[in-house]
Amino acid sequence: MLKFVDLFCGGGLGARGAVSAGATPILAVDAWDQATKTYKSNFPSAEVICSPIEDLSPSDLAKHHNPDVLLTSPECTSHSIARGAKPSCERSRETAIGIVPWLEAMQPRWLIVENVNRMRKWGRHSELVNDIRSKGYEVNDLYLNAADFGAPQARKRMFLVCDRNGSKISEEDLKVLYAGKIKSARSIVDKTGKYQSRPLYTEKRATATLLRAERAIAELGRGKNFIIVYYGSDYAGGWQSLDVPLRTVTTLDRFGLVTWQNDIPYLRMLQPDELLRAMGAGSEHQLPHGSRRDKVKLCGNGVCSPVMKAIFNKLIEIENNGQ
Repeated sequence: MLKFVDLFCGGGLGARGAVSAGATPILAVDAWDQATKTYKSNFPSAEVICSPIEDLSPSDLAKHHNPDVLLTSPECTSHSIARGAKPSCERSRETAIGIVPWLEAMQPRWLIVENVNRMRKWGRHSELVNDIRSKGYEVNDLYLNAADFGAPQARKRMFLVCDRNGSKISEEDLKVLYAGKIKSARSIVDKTGKYQSRPLYTEKRATATLLRAERAIAELGRGKNFIIVYYGSDYAGGWQSLDVPLRTVTTLDRFGLVTWQNDIPYLRMLQPDELLRAMGAGSEHQLPHGSRRDKVKLCGNGVCSPVMKAIFNKLIEIENNGQ
């Protein structure tokens, strides 16, 4: 059974995928208390530390933790296109470089680095890859879409899957591990009726929201449910169909669900439990801590569980084959 240390662990959505594959978290670190509380609630046997990684001594922690895998999801705010026109913060970006001392101290066979694809355009990306290679690791630089692994979300991310024993892994090697159908946004929508919707057309409704809705209605026709998409660069009219995977979940409320009652359109925001389903975490994963806004942020900062499950399944397959 693979044991892993989880840096920038968030609420444990990536860890949920690893655990689903049969791995065990032994140590998790995050600087946000709501993230570490959530992680501990879901994985009580792991040691969970609330701290920036630069304030900890990886060599001291390595005396008590001997992982097979170092799983990392460095802060991606300054790499992400979702940040819009805000200036980049180099300190935020350099959290990725901060994983190298942990790699040196803990000497795991495997290293996984997850981030947005735009990280590849960062000036120090090559430095990070070369640092990892200089420690004796084969670096497999992969670009994976969560929808290809059974998550009902089109979330494209970079994954560096690195092996000290030199294994080569491709996107196709991982994709073949999921033989199911692509899941749509419709599959995440709560059908119990517990969330209240309000009429779309009200005096306080923003004009931009109404224009998004009207473009969708013009395309789909009346009586068809759909999702309004807020924030981020949008080239699809500010809406999406429920019959395709949800677009990328971010740390802000981004998705409004439009439904119909007697030919009248109603609107509500997607809720954290629906976003959690979009992350593919499964019913066993819970978000018991924080405000609604905190829970949305935990989902937006997370790693889609089915992708991490596929990666760990591949690592386990390689180890079982004696490679």
